[in-house]
Amino acid sequence: MKLLGFQIPNFTFSGIPSDRLFDHVAKLATTAERSGFDAVFVMDHFYQLPNIGPRTDPMLEGYTVLAGIAARTTRIRLGTLVTGVTYRNPALLAKEATTLDIVCAGRAILGIGAAWNEDEHRGYGYEFRPVGERLSRLEEALQICRAMFREEAPTFAGRYYRIDGALNFPRPIQPNGPPIMIGGGGEQRTLKLVAQYADMCNIFGDVAIVRHKMDVLERHCQAVGRDPTTIAKTRLGSLIIRESDSEARRLLDQVYRRPGIDKERVRLSFIAGSPDHVAEEAQKLLDAGLDGLVFNMPHMEDPEALQLAGRTLAGLRQPAASAPGGS
Repeated sequence: MKLLGFQIPNFTFSGIPSDRLFDHVAKLATTAERSGFDAVFVMDHFYQLPNIGPRTDPMLEGYTVLAGIAARTTRIRLGTLVTGVTYRNPALLAKEATTLDIVCAGRAILGIGAAWNEDEHRGYGYEFRPVGERLSRLEEALQICRAMFREEAPTFAGRYYRIDGALNFPRPIQPNGPPIMIGGGGEQRTLKLVAQYADMCNIFGDVAIVRHKMDVLERHCQAVGRDPTTIAKTRLGSLIIRESDSEARRLLDQVYRRPGIDKERVRLSFIAGSPDHVAEEAQKLLDAGLDGLVFNMPHMEDPEALQLAGRTLAGLRQPAASAPGGS
């Protein structure tokens, strides 16, 4: 497997007050690093998401917390999954991603997507544009970020964004800058943008959805003359792993009983079971055309479960060769 990622989607931990919150987050990241994970991701949101918890639950700003994690880790890669394009000027985002790459000595990933959370936009005073415009803004942002990673003083004039001889010194540690991961599975535009601009992509769904999205992406790659194996293809899902299937199912039942839970979304995204069951289900996803898997875990107060996940997943069979950079 090219990439095994651990996503931290919430900052609500039983018995952990705010003055010890980051220490717990850092402990999760260092545990993931020791347990065989290759990357740690955080969300780029300002409110908690409905399927995870109340909107008033704590939410830390993504790039600040990644910089803190960078100082506590040595090997694991770091990124947002994913930054909403509407939340930051693209040139500033390129500078932030470059700075993170400097802080973590070349381990940064720039995750980016078209943004979707209207509630956050309204609360923070961002205009929530129609999806077509947000995707057009995403394309311009991708062009700007790539240029600022690769050129000394790029200029770009688009419909929504512009730069004029933008400087980005010091340069990123990684050649061509942090790999760019596009989040989302839209078949007409998002996956086309992946084929055109991305080093990595991240989608959602079960095995059938993953296989279909990979077929769509391959067609977009063919249309633009891109080798699809140069894109590291990943899928975000949720994981409950325990020593027995019965204990994992008990915890999954608790998820289903949450108020307002989208049961179909849970079905499509969750793997719950013993190590043998988890490994079997994860391998099916890899065999559907993925190069890596990213998981969040609802019960993150238990570092032993994170260790068990790493031991179970890190050794899964690698699919067809692919690389997370250098498009």
